[in-house]
Amino acid sequence: MIGMTPISGATPVTGMDLTGFTEREPGVWTDERGLVLSVHFFPLVPDLPAPLDQPRQLAAGLAHGAAGAGGGLIEAVTGAVDGVPAVRQLIKMPHPRGHGLVFLGSWTVPKAGCSTVLKVQAAEGATTGMREATVMARVGPAGYFLPNPYAPGLRGGLPYHVGDHEQWDAQYPDHPLTLVRAALHRVTPTVTLHEQFRVQPPFGPAPAPAPQEPPAKRGWFRRGNR
Repeated sequence: MIGMTPISGATPVTGMDLTGFTEREPGVWTDERGLVLSVHFFPLVPDLPAPLDQPRQLAAGLAHGAAGAGGGLIEAVTGAVDGVPAVRQLIKMPHPRGHGLVFLGSWTVPKAGCSTVLKVQAAEGATTGMREATVMARVGPAGYFLPNPYAPGLRGGLPYHVGDHEQWDAQYPDHPLTLVRAALHRVTPTVTLHEQFRVQPPFGPAPAPAPQEPPAKRGWFRRGNR
């Protein structure tokens, strides 16, 4: 595959197309537009709020988690990375320096006792809010802010709005959300995972123990023929 780069390090990611990225430290790459791409491995039971085969409960839990951290869930979609079931998230968070937002996109590939994460992030620069303001002007305030579709009764965190929808990306090609979303779309199909990780038991609730036959009842002890 053109552009495929073998990945060395302590993660199950063995390769992906890193065209345009420069390695800054093991497992972390940046590009000239301010994107930061990283891969991670966590040797712990994943802290996802629900199994991947319960997408509605999973997305609702992720939405509450993002809001609880002061951010907002933009998208949550189940899919696969190199054929292994995974969940993709797009989240926005307040910039830690108090100016604008940081957008984070990730694929979490969970297994029963571990997980690997591919993450792309980018922050707003000196100019903020232009995408949001122009989209609101086009759709109107009433059509701009919407209940979070993954958790309609959610309160707190950053508001959910249509300005974050992918349909606007083409009109704002340099916006950090556009860049993060595009990078995930481009890189994800090129990711390869180590076979030892691929064959790990899947993430999900432990199977219920098989029912056991009740012990046979003993008859009353009789002496002789009485």
